[in-house]
Amino acid sequence: MKTMWNRLTDRLSTRLAAFRRDRRGNVAITFAIATLPMVGAVGYAVDYSHANNVKAALQAALDSTALMLAREATSLSSDQLSPKALTYFTALFNRPEAKNISIKATYTTDGGSKIVVDGSATVPTTFLGVIGYNDLTVGGSSTTAWGSTRLRVALALDNTGSMASDGKMTALKSATKDLLTQLKNAASQNGDVYVSIIPFAKDVNVGSINYNANWIDWTDWDSDNQTCSGWGWSYTCTTKNHNTWNGCITDRGPSNAPGNSTWDQVATLPDNTTISKWPAEQYSSCPVAMKGLTYDWTALNNLVDTMQPKGATNQPIGLVWAWQSLVGGGPLTAPAKDSNYEYSDIIILMSDGLNTQDRWYGNGSNTSTPVDNRMYQTGNGSGTCANIKQAGITIYTIHVNTDGDPTSTLLQNCAGSKDKMYDISKFFTVTSASGIAKVFNEIGTSLTQLRVAK
Repeated sequence: MKTMWNRLTDRLSTRLAAFRRDRRGNVAITFAIATLPMVGAVGYAVDYSHANNVKAALQAALDSTALMLAREATSLSSDQLSPKALTYFTALFNRPEAKNISIKATYTTDGGSKIVVDGSATVPTTFLGVIGYNDLTVGGSSTTAWGSTRLRVALALDNTGSMASDGKMTALKSATKDLLTQLKNAASQNGDVYVSIIPFAKDVNVGSINYNANWIDWTDWDSDNQTCSGWGWSYTCTTKNHNTWNGCITDRGPSNAPGNSTWDQVATLPDNTTISKWPAEQYSSCPVAMKGLTYDWTALNNLVDTMQPKGATNQPIGLVWAWQSLVGGGPLTAPAKDSNYEYSDIIILMSDGLNTQDRWYGNGSNTSTPVDNRMYQTGNGSGTCANIKQAGITIYTIHVNTDGDPTSTLLQNCAGSKDKMYDISKFFTVTSASGIAKVFNEIGTSLTQLRVAK
């Protein structure tokens, strides 16, 4: 394909050849002929430079138009796309010398959602008219692709008693709602983004409605919720009905110290063994019930409104249930993944302090190193965090440190992905409640930023 310069030189050569053959000229005409190449070269430089400036402005307007149109693509018909694109483009493109503007927009969902906006315009020339070029055509194209990668985000949120201080719970609720808005706006259609919320304290709440589920272990609950009377042969105990359970469950595994058991560190579905089931507990500081993956944004926001700070800190149980929400199990269902898309599975774990208690260790008021070791084993890097990252899930961790405590090494070590098991860029620490919103916004932006391919 000939370039514009090739076409200009061809035209100049043709005209000069014609002048060479015409022997009727005089000196003035000969001189004029001799200046044509100079005029053409200067004219080309001036007019081409101007056209390039217009082209750059046109491309910038196309990029912005494609991004704006992506927000509405699913709600517009094919006949409405181009007129809508033209409306956006003309509001952005401020080059009145450009004429014959043409804008065409197309939307496809093959291999992911994509908007392509093509545009062209003509730019009048100043000098090139001498050799027959009265205008130059400039054009460009912009593509916004957002559906090739879908997001599944699990929020493990500290709902412990210490969150009541320094305005942390209020700030967390506001920041979480803002993050939900970001994630909602990143979805062009239902299913592009799913979110789950796992409020945690020492336990998590799977919902008391599940009291008849076969994945619950009632052994300890039955023992702790009995009313006994009489003595000797008349001594009898009556166990409370399971429908009085408040929905709380604690860590999986044996009733004694974990030892070699890892059931509390995996998202494997229960089998028929008691040790694999989730133990019910009538925890007095039971947090609000979790919600599995959904794009029901109203329900997610309503859950955030009900969160209350109470109870001890057990980050491992919040983390493992965030993982469980991404793969499904128990009361949670993970929607099937469409093979036409790539998926990014994300866990965001936010906590304001150190672990103080789980099913086996700690009393709720002091730091419990064994609880930390269930989450991340110092020395060999095993535990829940490592298992999650090996499964291809990326973990972001946030330490809300308003009390001047040492930075959480545990949360630092937990942040990362399978490709980068220890990734300090995915760990955040804030020293005031107001910092929660900034960090959530930063993470949300990194997850939802659209890619413009030019």
